[in-house]
Amino acid sequence: MTSMQDDLFGEALPLPPANSPDQAASRANSDFSLLRSMAKVLPAPAAQEWRALAQQLPAQLRFGVSTWSYPGWEGLVWDGEYDSSTLSKHGLGAYHQHPLLRTVCVDRTFWRPLTASQYAAYAGQVDDDFRFVVKCPASITDAQARGEEGRARAVNPVFLDPSLAIQEFVRPALEGLGVKLGVLVFQLSPLPWGWLSRPASLFEKLGRMLAAVREALSAHGAVIVAVEVRDPELLGQALVDTLKAHGATFCLGLHGKMPPIEEQLPMLRALWPGPLVCRWNLNRVFGAYGYADAQKKHDPFNAILSEDLATRTVLARTIRGITGAGQPAYVTISNDAEGCAPLSIQKLAQAIAA
Repeated sequence: MTSMQDDLFGEALPLPPANSPDQAASRANSDFSLLRSMAKVLPAPAAQEWRALAQQLPAQLRFGVSTWSYPGWEGLVWDGEYDSSTLSKHGLGAYHQHPLLRTVCVDRTFWRPLTASQYAAYAGQVDDDFRFVVKCPASITDAQARGEEGRARAVNPVFLDPSLAIQEFVRPALEGLGVKLGVLVFQLSPLPWGWLSRPASLFEKLGRMLAAVREALSAHGAVIVAVEVRDPELLGQALVDTLKAHGATFCLGLHGKMPPIEEQLPMLRALWPGPLVCRWNLNRVFGAYGYADAQKKHDPFNAILSEDLATRTVLARTIRGITGAGQPAYVTISNDAEGCAPLSIQKLAQAIAA
């Protein structure tokens, strides 16, 4: 546990009083208020009910969510009502105490690079066993420069630039997170035809960037490098060869733009043996551009409203097979997968332990 937790649950608290029940209740309420004021956000007591299930899971498996600033997780992850801003800044300290949540995907890095000190602020909220999945900024992994609404405006001149990837992503993440860095994800945004029609040039460019990344990680062998794509046309031997050549793996991207999980698994078989990195982002029933519809249906994200038993069943079987062979597995889930990421993780954990 972190020193902050030691302070909160150790000597910082007064000894239990040996007085009347009323005095004890008053002191307990005071102690709780002290804890809450110091910790900003406290974990939901009910989350500890999942500790026995967590102990049945493979040690190599890490579950987590994509972004954690959701007030609707009150009673599931948080002990009470908090606004999204408070959760964004201070929620990780409570989040990582949930027995099933041993990683998290930091999505905000996709929209803007973070500094080493910003990463360090995240690392300071979690214990030494926790690991982070972080996404490379879109300014590097998107072939097009886009406006606020996501529409392409121009060609991105620094697409897959090796130097920029190291300077704005790999180095700050390493410096800020240290041993708590688990996975670097390079998500290639949907590509224009100019790149899809020249796959050899694309994979050559991707390979040069991955080579630079691997060199920068030469002293950090435990960090996994994963590439996620949003164009089904890229799923094939050329991508496998590029990833193999540079010690990277394929990120299962469960999303409306991509084929279902069964059709992506051949990529992992071709890369075997290797780790599992999976990001379950969006239920396929909403289509390739269904984020807004999913958000509208699922808000406040406290219940499973779009259950996807088929995907969960295959994913559970995949996790068992990969971790059973001694390989690590990082699986992060969005609220838009089924409606509530923590509940999706609970159901997935139950399927694995069954």
